[in-house]
Amino acid sequence: MDAELSENVVIIKDKKGTKLHEKSHYGNMSEEGLQLSLIEALYLAENERISILKDGKEVPLDEMFQIIRKEDLFSRYIVFRDLRNRGYIVKTGFKYGSEFRLYERGKSPGDGHSDFLVKVASEDYEIKISDFSSYVRVAHGVNKKLLFAVVDEENDITYYNVEWTRP
Repeated sequence: MDAELSENVVIIKDKKGTKLHEKSHYGNMSEEGLQLSLIEALYLAENERISILKDGKEVPLDEMFQIIRKEDLFSRYIVFRDLRNRGYIVKTGFKYGSEFRLYERGKSPGDGHSDFLVKVASEDYEIKISDFSSYVRVAHGVNKKLLFAVVDEENDITYYNVEWTRP
């Protein structure tokens, strides 16, 4: 299935894009077709489910990885890929100040609410306790758990489940 790279989105105009959205919950439908984030598009291309084109020519995977790195999305991509490979549905968490919303296996957008907010950080990321506290507070306020995904230099991920506790 062909997908066209257009700035920071990838668009599938084919009707198969609708099926990809409905069945696997990738991207968002628009008048143009299925709009995928760069992260979603790279994941689908890496798994040979789509071919990404720019001006009619296929964009090689290594070039897509360069774009992801240039946009400072590589750590997010590593976490996205890991969670999708584990069978979770991963959607943007921008509205909640996190990178992703995570749906448990068997659940999907429209069938219920996400269970987790996922915040991604590199192992050398310095965080203020007030910022960390606000992430937990937001997650608690919307009845979700906070997963803090820390990506190290070897691109290994450690997940921390952070919950609000009242003494």
